[in-house]
Amino acid sequence: MARASPVTTSPPTPPARRALRIGATLAAATAAGALFAWLRTPLPWMLGPLFLTAALGVAGAPLASSSRLRNVGQWVIGMAIGLYFTPEVVALLPRLAPALLAGVAWALLLGYAFYRWLLWTCPEMRGDRAGAFFAAAIGGASEMALLAERHGGAIDRVAAAHSLRVLLVVSLIPIGFQALGVMGADPALPAEQALRPTGLVLLGAVSAAGMALFHRLGVPNPWVLGSLAATAALTACEVPLSALPAWSSPVAQVLIGVALGSRFTPAFARAAPRWLGAVALGTLAMIVASGAFAWALAHLAGLHPATVMLGTSPGGIAEMTITAKVLQLGVPVVTAFHVTRYVGVMVLTGLVFRWEQRRRAAAGRAGGGDPGRDADSGPGA
Repeated sequence: MARASPVTTSPPTPPARRALRIGATLAAATAAGALFAWLRTPLPWMLGPLFLTAALGVAGAPLASSSRLRNVGQWVIGMAIGLYFTPEVVALLPRLAPALLAGVAWALLLGYAFYRWLLWTCPEMRGDRAGAFFAAAIGGASEMALLAERHGGAIDRVAAAHSLRVLLVVSLIPIGFQALGVMGADPALPAEQALRPTGLVLLGAVSAAGMALFHRLGVPNPWVLGSLAATAALTACEVPLSALPAWSSPVAQVLIGVALGSRFTPAFARAAPRWLGAVALGTLAMIVASGAFAWALAHLAGLHPATVMLGTSPGGIAEMTITAKVLQLGVPVVTAFHVTRYVGVMVLTGLVFRWEQRRRAAAGRAGGGDPGRDADSGPGA
């Protein structure tokens, strides 16, 4: 059975040198964001840093990122998105419940199909089905890596698969939407338009309290969800505090782009090229399938197809809500889809994996005791 690659330790980087590397990485990432903005690409302040740090990281450049700064970026995004949840928007959410539940079911189905694809194209993963299953799940990378480790899966491959999937989704969908001219097709406005210094301080304090509460309760991704929940509660109760400064969203995008791009290292590029190729092809297929699903669901639910596409695409909460905000595509609806899916996938993925184990055991008994030989047998079997 495949296991996580052994971890080799190296002497820790002195704090001063690490801080210098983080500063240099952020400076280069900001310059890349400015270049992408000048080129008028979609999501320039996230895609520019993401592409630059990923390219330099694979080339072996001495980059560094900070998890604390990434959390700050997620905190800002949570506040920015929470300001869209006006009483009118909240009143509409119950009507969307069937569509939101359909989005959860779609994510589970898509992840299972992706899992079967990975087994079919990468025969070596049939000895590590837990790794393949949680690498394919449409959920948080850190949570899926923990579940894989708990079931004996190779967490390095799980992390690589999620990183590559998110990079492709975050890159291709905005570029495709810009090419199709759907930017601004489903705009929504935040409740607050005026910047009030005192109110901004209070908003930051309340959202920070929400993050601290969610962190204490063990809620996954408290930096986005806690900040979002606290700010949305204030907005829904019509408590006007302040808008966010115009520069806050680009800064948050740079921080998140750097955090995503820094996952790509020379070791990532060298590790299991067939595995990475299968993940890339499978992700492209999921994007196309999600487009067809979104078109059908949008017509049934009376929503804009581009909004539903962002809500049901195999990306992450922070990345897809940023995309919705920048492209002006139904920010509250996209957020509702992703939060509902996030909770549903976290709760149900382990149950689906146990069902898959029971299914394979039953197939093995029916087929003469060889559970490894089932319908996913593909090249090299």
